[in-house]
Amino acid sequence: MTSQVRIIRTQGEYQESLKRLGSLMDGDFNSGSEQENEFELLRLVIGAYEAEHAKRPPTDPIEAINFRLEQQGLTKKDLVPYIGSMPRVSDVLAGRRQLTLAMMRRLHKGLGIPAASLIGDGDLGDEVGGEVPDYDYTKFPLVEMMDRGCFGGIKYGLAKLRENAEELVAPLLRPLCGNAHAPALLRAPLHQSGSRTMDEHALLVWRVLVVNKARKSPPRATFKPGSVTSAWLRDLAKLSAFDGGPRLAHEFLSKHGICLVFEKHFSKTYLDGAAMLDGEQPIVALTLRHDRLDNFWFALLHELVHVAKHLRANHLFIADNLEDKTRKGETEEDEADAGAQEALIPAKLWSEAAVTTSHKLSDALDLAREAGVHPAIIAGRLRHETGNWRLLSSLVSDAGSVRQYFEEQLA
Repeated sequence: MTSQVRIIRTQGEYQESLKRLGSLMDGDFNSGSEQENEFELLRLVIGAYEAEHAKRPPTDPIEAINFRLEQQGLTKKDLVPYIGSMPRVSDVLAGRRQLTLAMMRRLHKGLGIPAASLIGDGDLGDEVGGEVPDYDYTKFPLVEMMDRGCFGGIKYGLAKLRENAEELVAPLLRPLCGNAHAPALLRAPLHQSGSRTMDEHALLVWRVLVVNKARKSPPRATFKPGSVTSAWLRDLAKLSAFDGGPRLAHEFLSKHGICLVFEKHFSKTYLDGAAMLDGEQPIVALTLRHDRLDNFWFALLHELVHVAKHLRANHLFIADNLEDKTRKGETEEDEADAGAQEALIPAKLWSEAAVTTSHKLSDALDLAREAGVHPAIIAGRLRHETGNWRLLSSLVSDAGSVRQYFEEQLA
């Protein structure tokens, strides 16, 4: 239980508040936690007390840093581990760049600079309640993010991107930090299928872009837990037989409170799709890495099985590379595969279908009519199971692009 923060009225309360602030900075606490909220409130009440009662302004943070350098015989170069690169150190010491909370905590822990000195007047401005977790921002896919317009019209070289990484990336993450579920979302374990490890920083920024899109275009109804059943999935799969089936699927999901988002994958994510929760809002995101109708429907239904069976408060995000064969044997992935296959082509129909041995176009069309799905789905299942990607290729190519239905999201 954290201490209750009150307005400071006496010098004794002021000293106790400074002592408590120092103890908080000595410890580790998560973004959005009670400890962080207490820390931020203490900064404000200490600053207010000092502004009203101090005979002189509180020690300037830059003065405090320079004093410690002189005291310990250090140089500006020794500040790099706490502030960043040398250009960043120079900017901070010259007052061109503000100290972030992460910098202050590192300076306090590493060099022992008093918390009150680093805090200054305690005014956090727009960052109150919006502090982003302390990432190594240079590890984000900065060039790809710039090329995709994540930083507006900025066109920097790689060196300048890295130098300004925190200032460029943190604002993209910060809107999520004002939400009660944001810390969990930003730190959610990266449940990944298969043996290829996805680049965690690229996957994180992809996830943030997805959530931002979902919040801008929420579904038309509220999701009801338990509504995604085998029969529900089967009804959805049958929409594939209609012209514009992917668009119909988008509308179907919206009416049932599920947000369907399309966002291109980043390099080194090997990503086909993901299922996630934003609070209680389920989101299915697809990359259309393979822009084929059969791939779209299988990936969509695979992620919806995750929504129905696997997402929960401590399991907020599941990322999928459906090409990775080593994911077979993982319980969640096997359940999602089986659920998607059953929704598209029930096992009884598939086991009795002539096309599984004849590989004939006419037999594929017959099974598609019987199953009530698009013929490309029959071709996709047969090609996947035989490993012969030339089989019934006309059914796949004639189905056309899925991207055409969602260009506004993928532009």
